[in-house]
Amino acid sequence: MLGVIKNSLFGSVETWPWQVLSKGGKEDVSYEERTCEGGRFATVEVTDKPVDEGLREAMPKVMKYVGGTNDKGIGMGMTVPISFAVFPSDDGSLQKKLKVWFRIPNQFQSNPPVPTDDSVKIEERESITVYSLQFGGYAKEADYVVHATQLRTALEGTATCRSDVYFCTGYDPPMKPYGRRNEVWLVKA
Repeated sequence: MLGVIKNSLFGSVETWPWQVLSKGGKEDVSYEERTCEGGRFATVEVTDKPVDEGLREAMPKVMKYVGGTNDKGIGMGMTVPISFAVFPSDDGSLQKKLKVWFRIPNQFQSNPPVPTDDSVKIEERESITVYSLQFGGYAKEADYVVHATQLRTALEGTATCRSDVYFCTGYDPPMKPYGRRNEVWLVKA
């Protein structure tokens, strides 16, 4: 039933292309090293708001663009995961800004529809290599911070990651109550 709901809302769903380079882990933390393909992304940036509040502002704008609020008036379908960049302070807490990155589905990569909302931008991004840690539940800012800290600790001495930014990702629509998949992506330096 949930699949039907998801498909009726978003049409087709494709996965952001990546390649798993390696798997690792320490104690209770198991992670993957992946290279995620670049391409064109719809982005929305929010500043001066805590992450959870910023997401509530940014996500509907991205979803409307994907759903047809664009110059061609067409729904594009979904790409999962939807990711958003967060910017940690020195103490690990997150600054009051975020940037949602939605990878435009493959069939629209070469010529994405133009957003009709000025706050939605189309940006090109190179491929990135990340260390990914998966967890479940309805993720909030505090959950992402805890898992990013766990992953950073597990990687100590084996990998170097950027400390100024990392990505939080979600795979599921809000109405999916269980079996949810979220990830934290630390960017390989």
